[in-house]
Amino acid sequence: MPAMDQQALAEINRLEAQGKYEDPRYEELMMSSHYVYHVLRMPADQWPEPVTRSFKHLNPKVYVPMQGPSELGAHNALLEKWDRSADLSRIIVPTLVIGARYDTMDPGYMKMMASRFKHGQYLYCPNGSHMAMYDDQATYFKGLIHFLKH
Repeated sequence: MPAMDQQALAEINRLEAQGKYEDPRYEELMMSSHYVYHVLRMPADQWPEPVTRSFKHLNPKVYVPMQGPSELGAHNALLEKWDRSADLSRIIVPTLVIGARYDTMDPGYMKMMASRFKHGQYLYCPNGSHMAMYDDQATYFKGLIHFLKH
Protein backbone atom coordinates (compact mmCIF):
# COMPACT_ATOMS: atom_id res chain seq x y z
CA MET A 1 0.00 0.00 0.00
CA PRO A 2 1.38 3.42 -0.85
CA ALA A 3 2.43 5.78 1.89
CA MET A 4 0.12 8.63 2.75
CA ASP A 5 0.42 11.57 0.38
CA GLN A 6 3.15 13.67 2.00
CA GLN A 7 1.56 17.01 1.14
CA ALA A 8 -1.71 15.90 2.71
CA LEU A 9 0.17 14.60 5.76
CA ALA A 10 2.03 17.90 6.14
CA GLU A 11 -1.27 19.80 6.01
CA ILE A 12 -2.87 17.38 8.50
CA ASN A 13 0.09 17.87 10.84
CA ARG A 14 -0.20 21.66 10.55
CA LEU A 15 -3.91 21.57 11.33
CA GLU A 16 -3.32 19.23 14.27
CA ALA A 17 -0.58 21.50 15.63
CA GLN A 18 -3.14 24.33 15.54
CA GLY A 19 -5.76 22.14 17.25
CA LYS A 20 -8.08 22.38 14.24
CA TYR A 21 -9.49 18.86 14.46
CA GLU A 22 -13.02 20.04 13.66
CA ASP A 23 -11.95 22.16 10.69
CA PRO A 24 -13.77 20.95 7.56
CA ARG A 25 -10.44 20.85 5.70
CA TYR A 26 -8.98 18.55 8.37
CA GLU A 27 -11.96 16.24 8.11
CA GLU A 28 -11.73 16.27 4.30
CA LEU A 29 -8.02 15.41 4.38
CA MET A 30 -8.54 12.64 6.93
CA MET A 31 -11.31 11.12 4.84
CA SER A 32 -9.46 11.27 1.52
CA SER A 33 -6.00 10.36 2.86
CA HIS A 34 -6.66 8.05 5.80
CA TYR A 35 -10.20 6.77 6.43
CA VAL A 36 -10.77 5.38 2.92
CA TYR A 37 -7.51 3.39 3.21
CA HIS A 38 -7.54 2.24 6.84
CA VAL A 39 -11.05 2.52 8.27
CA LEU A 40 -13.20 1.34 5.35
CA ARG A 41 -11.55 0.71 2.01
CA MET A 42 -14.14 2.12 -0.34
CA PRO A 43 -15.04 5.62 -1.52
CA ALA A 44 -16.69 7.51 1.32
CA ASP A 45 -19.80 8.20 -0.76
CA GLN A 46 -20.30 4.42 -0.97
CA TRP A 47 -19.98 3.70 2.74
CA PRO A 48 -22.93 1.73 4.10
CA GLU A 49 -25.55 3.71 5.98
CA PRO A 50 -24.74 2.13 9.39
CA VAL A 51 -21.15 3.39 9.05
CA THR A 52 -22.06 6.94 8.07
CA ARG A 53 -24.70 7.00 10.79
CA SER A 54 -22.20 5.92 13.43
CA PHE A 55 -19.73 8.60 12.32
CA LYS A 56 -22.47 11.22 12.60
CA HIS A 57 -23.28 10.09 16.14
CA LEU A 58 -19.74 9.59 17.42
CA ASN A 59 -19.56 11.07 20.90
CA PRO A 60 -16.37 13.15 21.11
CA LYS A 61 -16.82 13.55 24.88
CA VAL A 62 -16.10 9.83 25.19
CA TYR A 63 -13.97 9.08 22.13
CA VAL A 64 -11.46 11.95 22.28
CA PRO A 65 -10.30 11.40 25.91
CA MET A 66 -9.79 7.71 25.14
CA GLN A 67 -8.17 7.94 21.68
CA GLY A 68 -7.07 11.55 21.53
CA PRO A 69 -8.17 14.02 18.89
CA SER A 70 -5.96 12.57 16.14
CA GLU A 71 -6.68 9.36 14.27
CA LEU A 72 -2.99 9.09 13.41
CA GLY A 73 -2.02 8.00 16.90
CA ALA A 74 -3.15 8.12 20.50
CA HIS A 75 -1.52 11.23 21.93
CA ASN A 76 -2.30 12.51 25.41
CA ALA A 77 -5.09 9.96 25.59
CA LEU A 78 -6.20 7.41 28.17
CA LEU A 79 -5.48 4.50 25.83
CA GLU A 80 -1.96 5.63 24.95
CA LYS A 81 -0.36 3.96 27.96
CA TRP A 82 -3.13 1.58 28.94
CA ASP A 83 -1.66 -1.90 28.51
CA ARG A 84 -3.77 -4.84 29.67
CA SER A 85 -1.86 -7.51 27.73
CA ALA A 86 -0.69 -9.18 30.96
CA ASP A 87 -4.34 -9.85 31.84
CA LEU A 88 -5.31 -11.57 28.59
CA SER A 89 -4.52 -15.05 29.93
CA ARG A 90 -7.16 -14.51 32.61
CA ILE A 91 -9.91 -14.35 29.99
CA ILE A 92 -11.20 -17.91 29.66
CA VAL A 93 -14.18 -17.54 27.34
CA PRO A 94 -13.64 -18.31 23.65
CA THR A 95 -12.34 -15.11 22.07
CA LEU A 96 -11.92 -14.21 18.41
CA VAL A 97 -9.39 -11.51 17.59
CA ILE A 98 -9.60 -10.09 14.08
CA GLY A 99 -6.73 -8.38 12.30
CA ALA A 100 -6.70 -6.86 8.85
CA ARG A 101 -3.94 -5.92 6.46
CA TYR A 102 -5.00 -2.31 5.97
CA ASP A 103 -6.06 -1.54 9.54
CA THR A 104 -3.81 0.78 11.51
CA MET A 105 -4.00 -1.78 14.31
CA ASP A 106 -1.00 -4.07 13.74
CA PRO A 107 -2.21 -7.54 12.63
CA GLY A 108 0.86 -9.12 14.24
CA TYR A 109 -0.07 -7.60 17.58
CA MET A 110 -3.66 -8.79 17.16
CA LYS A 111 -2.37 -12.32 16.47
CA MET A 112 -0.21 -12.15 19.61
CA MET A 113 -3.24 -11.09 21.62
CA ALA A 114 -5.22 -14.08 20.36
CA SER A 115 -2.43 -16.42 21.44
CA ARG A 116 -2.61 -15.12 25.01
CA PHE A 117 -6.30 -15.85 25.56
CA LYS A 118 -6.94 -19.30 27.03
CA HIS A 119 -9.31 -20.08 24.15
CA GLY A 120 -8.24 -17.44 21.66
CA GLN A 121 -8.43 -17.65 17.91
CA TYR A 122 -7.06 -15.28 15.32
CA LEU A 123 -8.68 -14.29 12.05
CA TYR A 124 -6.68 -12.39 9.44
CA CYS A 125 -8.52 -10.43 6.75
CA PRO A 126 -6.01 -9.88 3.91
CA ASN A 127 -8.23 -7.42 2.06
CA GLY A 128 -9.71 -5.71 5.10
CA SER A 129 -9.30 -2.52 7.05
CA HIS A 130 -10.69 -1.51 10.45
CA MET A 131 -14.16 -2.39 9.16
CA ALA A 132 -13.30 -5.69 7.52
CA MET A 133 -16.93 -6.76 7.99
CA TYR A 134 -17.59 -4.50 5.00
CA ASP A 135 -14.44 -4.48 2.88
CA ASP A 136 -13.38 -8.13 3.30
CA GLN A 137 -16.78 -9.66 3.95
CA ALA A 138 -16.09 -13.15 2.60
CA THR A 139 -13.08 -13.70 4.87
CA TYR A 140 -14.62 -11.93 7.84
CA PHE A 141 -17.94 -13.77 7.89
CA LYS A 142 -16.50 -17.16 6.99
CA GLY A 143 -14.10 -16.82 9.94
CA LEU A 144 -16.74 -15.45 12.28
CA ILE A 145 -19.21 -18.24 11.44
CA HIS A 146 -16.50 -20.86 11.88
CA PHE A 147 -15.64 -19.40 15.29
CA LEU A 148 -19.27 -19.34 16.39
CA LYS A 149 -19.89 -22.93 15.31
CA HIS A 150 -16.85 -24.41 17.06
